[in-house]
Amino acid sequence: MTTETQTPLTAADVRRSWLREHSELGVCVLLLALGVLVLTDALTMDVDIAQRGPVGPRTVPVVVGIGLLVVAALLAVDVLRGGRGQAETGEDIDLSEPADWRTVALLTGVFLGAAVLIEPLGFPAAGALLFWGAAYALGSRRVDRDPLIAAVLSLLTYVLFNNLLGVPLPGGPLMGAL
Repeated sequence: MTTETQTPLTAADVRRSWLREHSELGVCVLLLALGVLVLTDALTMDVDIAQRGPVGPRTVPVVVGIGLLVVAALLAVDVLRGGRGQAETGEDIDLSEPADWRTVALLTGVFLGAAVLIEPLGFPAAGALLFWGAAYALGSRRVDRDPLIAAVLSLLTYVLFNNLLGVPLPGGPLMGAL
C-alpha cells in the first residue's frame, strides 16, 4: 500500500489557476482601456461649431469607442460563463513552427521608419519606403518590380487622400517641386 500525500493548494495557487483559465479577460481589459481612451479623446476634441451636416468629426470615434466597450463587455460575459477561444485550425498555419520574429521586427522597423520619415520626406517618399519595406519583409525579392509598384501605390494614395478626399498629407520636397 502506498499512500500519496498531496500538498494543499494555497490561495495563490487557486488564483493563478483561475487567471490561467480566464486569460481572455486580459483582452477584455485591453479593449475596455482602448474604448475609454478613444471616447475620452473624441469627447474632448476641439471641434469647429460650423459643421456641414449632422455627422461631425466626433461621430466615428464615438461609435468606435462605444463599440469597443460593448465588445469588451460581451467578451467578458462570455469568458466568465466558460467560453474559450478556439485554437487556430487554419490549413495554412503550421502550429508546430515557431513565430517568425524576424518578419515582425522588420515590419516594425519599416513602420517606425516611415513614421519618422513622413515629415521630412513627405508621404509619397515615406509611403513608398513603407510599401517596399513591407513587401521585402513579407518575402518579396523582386527588386526590379517592387520599388516601382511601391512608388505608384504611394503616389496614388497621396493623390486620393490629399486631392480627392481633402485629407492633407505632407507632400515633402518632391511634391513641392511639382
